[in-house]
This record gives sequence, C-alpha cells and structure tokens, in this order.
Amino acid sequence: MKIIYHLGLHCTDERRLERNLRRNTGLLAKHGIVIPDPDVYKPMLKNVVNAMHGAPSSQETEETVLDSVMVADEAERIVFLNESFLCVRPRVLSQGALYAMAPEKVMALVNLLPSHEAEIAFAIRNLATFLPALFQSTKGDSFDDFLSGVNIHELSWASMVGRIRAALPDLPMTIWCDEDTPLIWPEVMHAVSGAPADLRLKGQDDVLASILAKEGMDRLSAYLADHPEFESHHRHRAIMAFLDKYALPDQVEMEIDLPGWDEALVEQLSANYDSDLNEIAEMPGVTLIEP
Repeated sequence: MKIIYHLGLHCTDERRLERNLRRNTGLLAKHGIVIPDPDVYKPMLKNVVNAMHGAPSSQETEETVLDSVMVADEAERIVFLNESFLCVRPRVLSQGALYAMAPEKVMALVNLLPSHEAEIAFAIRNLATFLPALFQSTKGDSFDDFLSGVNIHELSWASMVGRIRAALPDLPMTIWCDEDTPLIWPEVMHAVSGAPADLRLKGQDDVLASILAKEGMDRLSAYLADHPEFESHHRHRAIMAFLDKYALPDQVEMEIDLPGWDEALVEQLSANYDSDLNEIAEMPGVTLIEP
C-alpha cells in the first residue's frame, strides 16, 4: 500500500485539496483510494509522531493507525493532508531557512507506517508573495520581527527540497507551483489522489471558478465540453486565454506593501524562484507538475 503525505505548504491551496478530495471519498474508494477524516487522523498522527520521536513504528502501532483511518478492509492508497506536518506557520523561517526541520519531520512521517511505501507532495510559491502572505497569516507585530534577521535572498525552495532528498533519497516527491494551480488543478488532484486520469473528480474546476467571472467560467466550461479531445497543453492554452479576458482582478493580484520592498526586490525574488524551479526539475525522484 502507498501512503501519500500532502504537506501543504502554508499559504498555497489553504486546505482546498483536502476539502476537494474529501468530496470524492466514495468515488475514490471504488478505486482503492482512502481519503481519511482529518478530524480523526490529524491529532492521532501528531500524537504517534511525538510518542515515537521519529523512530519507526512497531507493527502494533501501524495496525492501530490503519485501523483508525481505514473505511474498507483493503486499500491501495491512503492520502493524509496537513499543512502543519512540517511545522506551524510561525516556525516556517526558524533557523534562517525555509522549513529547516523538513528532513526530520518527513523522516518521522515515513516512519509512521514503515511497512508501506511513502510519498510526499506539496506546492511551493514565489517568495515575493509567499513571505507577505505568511506574515499576514501569522498576525505578527512587524515584518522585521517576523523575519527575525533572516536574509530573504538566501531562502531557497531548491535547498529545502535538496535537504529532504539528501535525507531520503528514495522518497518520491510531487511538487507544483501554487501560481499554476488554475491551469493544473485537475492534474494536482489526480496526482495526489492517484485517481485514474480519465476519472472526473468533484471540485477540479473550483480554482478556476474562484478567479474567473461567472460569464467567463460558463463560456470556458462550454468551450471545453465542445472539445473533449483536447490534451492538457491545449486545455491550458484555452484557460490562459479566458483568464486574460475574464479573470477577477481582486482574486489574481496581490498588493505588496512592506517596508523596504520595491519592484527590484520582487523581480530578484522572482528570478530566484525561476532558478529554484529549474534546479528542482532536474532532481532525481521529483515530479514537477507544470502547465
């Protein structure tokens, strides 16, 4: 059995993936895929991880965990989703790095059910918008206190992914950019759940519907329904065209108002992000979902 841990990350889909996959529990169960109740597994997994201190669980502990989340006698895949698997929001920049404890935290997750194959999945986001969004969500007193002396130019998603790879070189990882989710949300839902590619899932149009004017969404849905033969790249091109015309400005634009932040800094962080993505795409064992 495969165990998939969706790590979030913070300020990306904001639990949308969890909610959407839970809407499909019955449908996915027919394909051997279990999406457990988060109210059951989140506190339980936290307690087990804390009790084991990162060490592999015993067979008895494994059976206890599985018995509490399984809704069928057998399954091929279980998906756990929690944006706080790595840490809580105020600790994202602890030790001067992005998710400094990620290797240890992921190792602890893998050791929860060591008899089964583990995978992890998560979205990343341009630091030019990720850091302001994270700061706003932590409700700190000041942005300087939030950074706590961290050099934002040294923060790197590629470094974070690389540290996990070094600790767990055989662990499959699926990563995507939060900025791309309007284009690739169906692919994300299928990749994390493991659902067959031709299975239509509830909620796979939710991201688009949240940022497109209703007229645009209706026209796009009709257009795609008239072209069922479209492959993913044709679909992505059609979506981009409709986004150009019908996107809701307040849903796709983020105003950044932070001390010392200017256009040059945003451009530099964006360039660093592109460099990180190129590096991540070349890493063995990493699947990068792209439009």
